[in-house]
Amino acid sequence: MQDAGPQSGLPRRSTAKTGVIVPHPPKWHQRLGVWVLWVVFRLVSATLRYRINDPHGFMTRKDIAQVVFCTWHNRLALSMKLHSAFRRRHHQTAGLAGLVSASRDGAFLAAILERFGIQPVRGSSSRRGPQALLELTTWAERGYDLAITPDGPRGPRYVVQDGAMALAQVTGLPIVPASYHLQWKIQLKSWDRFQIPLPFSRCEIIIGQVMRVPREASDAERESLRQQLEIEMRAISQD
Repeated sequence: MQDAGPQSGLPRRSTAKTGVIVPHPPKWHQRLGVWVLWVVFRLVSATLRYRINDPHGFMTRKDIAQVVFCTWHNRLALSMKLHSAFRRRHHQTAGLAGLVSASRDGAFLAAILERFGIQPVRGSSSRRGPQALLELTTWAERGYDLAITPDGPRGPRYVVQDGAMALAQVTGLPIVPASYHLQWKIQLKSWDRFQIPLPFSRCEIIIGQVMRVPREASDAERESLRQQLEIEMRAISQD
């Protein structure tokens, strides 16, 4: 996922006076498409057989409340299931806020997240990055878990960008790498090879080793942790 808070009013461009960038809101036809996808997803998801693989015992830990979930961009289709499984087995937070691109395409994804009760925060490394980081921090202070696709919104695929590390360092929340393996799926020919689950498939949800980024971490330490996160996320992801 990539970034946003609630927006209102007509879309605006950034101006020289304020320097504020307002993300593109979803169009009416996008909202219609979101409703159709939501119905299809609910039908397909109900047929899937889920299994949680938690080798590090994350679900049973009592010392962790809120977290930053990290999952690859091509596994967004079932990312909501990851969080619902976490909340059901581990704890109840105020909700989930996810980072979504501020682009027109991001507006479509933001509308999907809203349909599933997830708070979108709009931004990326190229647009609204600092604003999005501030908004996500605010949602964390309200008791929300956070979610980010560390290789989104444009890739390269399976390469962790620095945004996840910055978010964990600023908020103090631990990073939880999460992925899943689908028995039957369709992979699109997009940059991320987006995965679409097929009905009645087995879905193994895999949770990696929890990681923390100290607030006082240097650039070199943060880069080392970024590499560790990338290695961990690749290890739990099977294509």
